[in-house]
Amino acid sequence: MERIYQQKGKVLVAVSEGVHDKTGKLISEYGSDLASSVDAFGHAQLGGLAATLVALIKERIPTKLRGLELSLMQRCAAHCASKADVDEAFLAGKTAVEQAIAGQTGFMVAFQRPETGDYVCQTKLVPLDQTANAERKVPLDWITPDGYGVTQAFIDYAAPLVEGEPQRVMDRGLPRFCRLEGFFAK
Repeated sequence: MERIYQQKGKVLVAVSEGVHDKTGKLISEYGSDLASSVDAFGHAQLGGLAATLVALIKERIPTKLRGLELSLMQRCAAHCASKADVDEAFLAGKTAVEQAIAGQTGFMVAFQRPETGDYVCQTKLVPLDQTANAERKVPLDWITPDGYGVTQAFIDYAAPLVEGEPQRVMDRGLPRFCRLEGFFAK
């Protein structure tokens, strides 16, 4: 960061809130005891990473710094959703309702795609005991050898997920995502 800042006069850093140091300690633990509290599965409650990194960086680069945590802003950005996002969210909700009406419980709606060929999103039901507290990581061969970028294989995998412009219905300047009818499922 120091080298880039000296060359460019600015640096933008994006970091996962779950980043650890070489000993396995969460970086957010350096500036907050929030990470020492855990959820029902024993996972650290993450947060405060941006403030912690700003404090650490200020020690080495004396300049104006700003730390942002996307958090809620990121989850509230439905206006930035791709057509694939919108279509797949609808498909997941539709499948969940249909399966609940059919009496299926204890499952999560998951997406699956073919290993090769054109991208097609299909749903499947996965038992909750196989999904709760489970983690899938990005394959290491999708990360460049220097650890700072992604390979073409990752780009090829992710591209269909962000393609397409959804039709946005606006109502007095605000997006209208749906209009609910007043009926109850039996």
